[in-house]
Amino acid sequence: MTDWIQRAWQQGHPLLWLLLPFNLLFIAIATLRKWAFALGLKKQQKLPVPVIVVGNLSVGGNGKTPVVLHLVELLARQGRRVGVISRGYGGQSDSWPQWVDANSTPRQVGDEPCLIVQRTGVPMAVGPDRIAAAKLLLERAQVDVIVSDDGLQHYRLGRDIELVVVDGERRFGNGFRLPMGPLREPKGRLKSVDAIICNGGQAPSGEFAMTLSPSALTAVDGGAQQPDLTQGAVAMAGIGNPPRFFEALTQQGITLNSQHGFGDHHPFTESELGQLAQAPVPLLMTEKDAVKCRSFAKAHWFYLPVTANLSEEFDRLLLSRLKEIDHGVRH
Repeated sequence: MTDWIQRAWQQGHPLLWLLLPFNLLFIAIATLRKWAFALGLKKQQKLPVPVIVVGNLSVGGNGKTPVVLHLVELLARQGRRVGVISRGYGGQSDSWPQWVDANSTPRQVGDEPCLIVQRTGVPMAVGPDRIAAAKLLLERAQVDVIVSDDGLQHYRLGRDIELVVVDGERRFGNGFRLPMGPLREPKGRLKSVDAIICNGGQAPSGEFAMTLSPSALTAVDGGAQQPDLTQGAVAMAGIGNPPRFFEALTQQGITLNSQHGFGDHHPFTESELGQLAQAPVPLLMTEKDAVKCRSFAKAHWFYLPVTANLSEEFDRLLLSRLKEIDHGVRH
């Protein structure tokens, strides 16, 4: 996805109207597919345990992974045996689904699954077919609730709770569906979900505000060294919204000598990153990028872990809904 398209989706551009035929085709296909499930022409598969889908309406990074991490930790504190499934975007395995463990690589299963498992140790399976991934998860782990990282539009996957994460600053861009705009589904879809999480910005009424709290900069190579920021730092990010990461660094008082944004899930190489910052000037990156760079990390490379902050009201809503499901009240 080019920077130009991102800007056009946010600010508008007359050339986008050239995409109108493709926009109408996308809407028609998506609508027919959704109605096929609603009318029973295509079957949605319910799983034997509750499923929580964390998704979004628009393409690009909206902050789903921090929400998934929050849910995993919240449910674990409640004594739930939680597992996670994901598409494994960016993974290039020869066969699917794939089990994710501490030895899995981003090249095999994708960067976000590696981050989730390395951070939490949660059982996880990935694959383009979420049902197959869920079945592998249930075969290999004794889980009593599944969190699906993305998959809101994967209607074959039965779900009990739908959570939508919205970028509080970009919101829904120009409001158009793909490819004229960033939306996979119309904004009216929000009326049918269980909760809307607003990541950053000012949360409108009816949405749960989420902020991201950064922790201390951590060495990508696993060492205990601390960054020397006296000469500033170089920042890079291969995520959906790199400027948000750069802003988080500057808000901590870090002087950025240069900023380098890459596409989401970008496959970094050692030579590529080695050109960005020379020791002792630190190279700063996101935790998601760090999992892709750990095998060739230099001592002056650091990442910034972040934790999602959500209200107790949100946690109570989620746990209350799960309790209803446990007592047989399923959608």
